[in-house]
Amino acid sequence: MKRVFLAAVFTTSLLVGCSSTTPTSQSNQAQITYSSTMAIIEAAAKKAPRGVTGTFTLKINGSGSQGEVVYLNTEKDYRDPRAVSVALHPRIIARLKSKYEMSPQDFFLNKSIEVKGQAKKVKIRLFADGKPTDKYYYQTHIRVTDAANIKVVG
Repeated sequence: MKRVFLAAVFTTSLLVGCSSTTPTSQSNQAQITYSSTMAIIEAAAKKAPRGVTGTFTLKINGSGSQGEVVYLNTEKDYRDPRAVSVALHPRIIARLKSKYEMSPQDFFLNKSIEVKGQAKKVKIRLFADGKPTDKYYYQTHIRVTDAANIKVVG
């Protein structure tokens, strides 16, 4: 019995030691650094509806816009459950265009970025004939309202 217990402890310790610890605490406050989209999605879901505050490192593989909001996506298909979308508030888009001399959706595409903010699980309703249906799915969004909270890191 003692051997089984020690084997279980050793195996668990070995697995924990080999696993990737993506979220790391930066201070006593809730500031955490994430570099895995799945860790971001999981953390946002656990903290729903409040979300999780942190610094997020993401590779942007797709972009688009809806209305005045620009979205930078970690997946080419923004509907992919593994996608995290960075939502750029309209008031910073002009500032980013001026800074990078091109639209943010073109500039950030295929680059790694660091974003400071809050990742939230967001309910997306589906529409038919211009009317909302009872169908929906969830996305993870990080809303950026200050141009200083987004930068290219690679």
